[in-house]
Amino acid sequence: MKSNELLPFSRNRYYKGKMLTSSDFEAEQVYVNHKRRFVNQMVTGAGIVCGLSVISLDDQSVMIESGMAIDDVGREIVVDSSLVKKLSTVSGFEDLQSNQASLCIRYREEETQPVYAVNRQDGEREYEYNRIEEEAELFLLDSDSIGAGFEAESEFFTGGVLFESQDYIVRLKLPANLCAGHYVKLTLEAEKCSGEDVVLSYSGVLQTPVMTSLKGAQEQELKLENVSLKKGGRVKREHWMLVQKETLDASAVMLKPGSARAAVGGIEAAPVGSMSCKVNVIDEEPERLAAREAGKMSLELRNMSAGSGFVELARLTLVRTENAYLIERVEENSVKAYVATMRDARQREEFTNYFGKCLPYYINQQTAAAAASVRDGETGVQRTDYRIETGVVEIPLGDHASRGDVCYSGEIMHGLGKGNIYVQVGLERLENDPVIGGASKMTVYGNAALFASSEAAVAVETAVKVFNDKGSFMVAARLLDDVDYLLLTYRWIAIRVGGEEIGAGMEQPETDKSISAVTPTVVLGTKETYFFQVQYNHMKPCSVSYEMTEAGTGEVTADGIYTAPAKEGVYEIRIFCTDRPLICTYAYAIVKKKSADELEGEA
Repeated sequence: MKSNELLPFSRNRYYKGKMLTSSDFEAEQVYVNHKRRFVNQMVTGAGIVCGLSVISLDDQSVMIESGMAIDDVGREIVVDSSLVKKLSTVSGFEDLQSNQASLCIRYREEETQPVYAVNRQDGEREYEYNRIEEEAELFLLDSDSIGAGFEAESEFFTGGVLFESQDYIVRLKLPANLCAGHYVKLTLEAEKCSGEDVVLSYSGVLQTPVMTSLKGAQEQELKLENVSLKKGGRVKREHWMLVQKETLDASAVMLKPGSARAAVGGIEAAPVGSMSCKVNVIDEEPERLAAREAGKMSLELRNMSAGSGFVELARLTLVRTENAYLIERVEENSVKAYVATMRDARQREEFTNYFGKCLPYYINQQTAAAAASVRDGETGVQRTDYRIETGVVEIPLGDHASRGDVCYSGEIMHGLGKGNIYVQVGLERLENDPVIGGASKMTVYGNAALFASSEAAVAVETAVKVFNDKGSFMVAARLLDDVDYLLLTYRWIAIRVGGEEIGAGMEQPETDKSISAVTPTVVLGTKETYFFQVQYNHMKPCSVSYEMTEAGTGEVTADGIYTAPAKEGVYEIRIFCTDRPLICTYAYAIVKKKSADELEGEA
């Protein structure tokens, strides 16, 4: 098929006495093929259906196993038996310009079986081909020449440019609609725009009124350090945040004024301007939101985002000399895109059941099952909404550690926010395991000395101090015997139950409860915006409201985003608990007009 255009569809209309010619039969085949390929394209998508693994046989040859793929035009590409290819015989090998090559496959048609043409007309060929064979063709391309393809604009995402120069551009990307009570991913991406060999460093603080970071703050630090890319290269950093449970029609995510810093090639760049993007908090499950937004893409946009006409099988790293080459490495996992077929759904589900999204997800599922048992009267106490974090902490002992010495770790952020957190630590060691015939990692919780015959029996006492108001903890270890170790390694597990603050389940006097602005006084330029983040003292986080104490002193939104007026002055913002207005605090904005030099620096 020479053309990749499948639309519009036109099929034969039959009637009595109709004379059928070769063009009518061709139209019949085209209609059936195009309709099938259109369904493949829209429903299945492009990728590997099964097989087509690429195996390095020796330094110069590969084997491509039998299998099937579908290209982005919906054409089926079938390899009915395994192929062994010397790389130098594959089409495109002579045109390679680099040592990174992509092995690709595409659909190809070939006319076969020449026969004598009976009843041919003047000017027509004496022999015609009787069959069209549908085949698969392998070829090689430079990996750098395979672009990311056209990315259709979508209303699903929002974001903005955080930094831009002639060498680099840094962008923020996140969903425009946030699902209340769910985690959401923010993507920080840097792209190289020039061919200059320069390194980028960037940092900034993102203010997020309707989201909290894993540390419980309504802001997220963004950082890229010593990024070095080739032209067109990209690097991404992901940050996960928790969306508030209340819905909100309009809010914003913004760069904190004065927080952004950037350096290119070791030279500090000009001050970075402000960035703000709008978001909504909606009461909808992520699956429904994603399905709706994906289904809204029109046929024109889908066709624009397709068009390569081939499927990438593997990327090969070559070692090339003037007269020879060697296959150093074959990489498939990060290259292949697989098609999710209904036939393999049950097997995929079986494989997936061996994994969990993360430890907190698994615990939450177990907790949900326990809660259901409670409702059925099968168990006692009901506890829901567990959150768990884990990690490793090392305590250095020094060169002359002896019995009775007490050693301390540094302060560790557990990532569960402020409040009453339970932390447990266990000694982690490598121990010879006779079953596996080698070293195995062991973790001993409690008194490790009880395992007297074990190599992990380090006589040591441990204690954990949790800093409830800081969201962190510290580990102390007392040696009960002389040791010859330089370092003790502990596995820690931190657990928050029900998201409760200190004193959960106990009523505290109203006078002990208060709120305060994290930054009570800020200096802004005229018309600049700032988000006043709130911290809660001796109380659980609750819905808060904002208001200006005087008219004409600026504007503040329901979620705490303040916009300075056009005139200079000191302006007061009242922040109070929506349900308990007596619990309140005040923040102040000092508004100054910026000088010409400052405005020029931001331009």
